[in-house]
Amino acid sequence: MKKLDASKVHSAAAKAMNEFHAGIVSEVERAVGEHDVVVVGMAQNPVVKKARKVLGAKGVQYHYIAHGSYSSKWKERLAIKLWSGWPTFPMVFIKGTLIGGCAELEALIASGEFDTMLA
Repeated sequence: MKKLDASKVHSAAAKAMNEFHAGIVSEVERAVGEHDVVVVGMAQNPVVKKARKVLGAKGVQYHYIAHGSYSSKWKERLAIKLWSGWPTFPMVFIKGTLIGGCAELEALIASGEFDTMLA
């Protein structure tokens, strides 16, 4: 995905962007730094539930962060999306690296790369 070049963002806009729900973003950053596997999601999302179920079936301990549902906390989730660059939930992090969502998690497990990354 192409991103707007930073030189094309006015300093006032950049400041507003950096401050947009900064506490929520800091919470995710902290969790990603403290836990080997982090899943960021939201209530009522079946794909988030599936990713958590996949990890559970594999016996992997993970830290889960949920922000709202389809009808609440969309701005907080938007801040996390803007920070990560990933457009959907769940967001799955392994050892600080965003691997993507549920489909990417399943592909990494099937290929064996998940275990390598976690080791």
